[in-house]
Amino acid sequence: MITLSTTHEEITLGLPDGTPVANLGDLIDAHLHVPFPFQRNPHEAEAAAGVDVWLRVWGMTDDPGVAAMIARTRPAELASCISADVDSGLLQIVANQIAYQFVFDDCAEDLGQRSPGLLLPMLFESIAILRDGRPPRTPLGAALADLHRQVRERCTPAQSARWAWQSREYVHGLLYEAVAQAQPYLLRAGDCTSIRSLIAGVEPFYPLCEAAQPDELSPAELHHPVVQRLGRLSADAAVWIPDLFSAVKEQRAGGMINLALAHKRENRCSLQAAVMLAIRQINGTIEEFQDLYAKVEPELSPTGVGYVEGMIGWMRGCYHWSRTVPRYSDVATVPAVS
Repeated sequence: MITLSTTHEEITLGLPDGTPVANLGDLIDAHLHVPFPFQRNPHEAEAAAGVDVWLRVWGMTDDPGVAAMIARTRPAELASCISADVDSGLLQIVANQIAYQFVFDDCAEDLGQRSPGLLLPMLFESIAILRDGRPPRTPLGAALADLHRQVRERCTPAQSARWAWQSREYVHGLLYEAVAQAQPYLLRAGDCTSIRSLIAGVEPFYPLCEAAQPDELSPAELHHPVVQRLGRLSADAAVWIPDLFSAVKEQRAGGMINLALAHKRENRCSLQAAVMLAIRQINGTIEEFQDLYAKVEPELSPTGVGYVEGMIGWMRGCYHWSRTVPRYSDVATVPAVS
């Protein structure tokens, strides 16, 4: 068995029985513990076709680079793995939103890396649409306005308001990311996770998880401290899992806001050892989620249980999607041992 050193400890590589693994993707699979069974929504193909049409209507795939990114990202596949049990209409909204956020995020990253200030016009437009209902000025803004319409038509007013608020948090987070990318100082793991929690883009989907239930969550359940904590744990795990598989891509692109790369910088270790440190953090997060859910589940209504199961869908779905999506295929090109 081979071990890699960080500044603090030895990291053992390979399968638990000592069998070595070939590449970084296999290393992740060998050690990451996602104890939720793989599921897919039977309406996935329909949602994929719908996403293509929706993106084309709003001009988001007129750019060949954006169209290629969507082909490599497969937003409807991610939506299917996350929302395996929802009806076709809600699945389409989830898939459209995932596609939109990938386009928006990549555009924001491109602008922000040149200068954080270049982000302001697109952020101002998004906030005006989400908060004040103002008309859009750009094709990207028009797509957001239409997505907001879809949410309002499917969700209750309270759920729609929560969706808009969480979406604004995501928009604001992108400015934090741009500022962090532009700074020369060492961005530590804790700083990275704080920014990652804002730009994860997971929590805007929680109102859609609620909309999949037969009733609204009661205020007592929605604001229950344990349910709130479960939401934080789920969002963190769901976005940190793709960080493992995207670390190679992000390292080559000079990305900063990635859990594995944050561990690499902070511990001055190899990428493989950093991935193992990130896996330990994710496994601990999922274990805490399971323990808390087991304790609070007897107190929850069927709607509350369904809502938390939607959070589980995000952890499960992000894992199974990340393993096979072309966007992160570079992970298989890096050996398990440097």
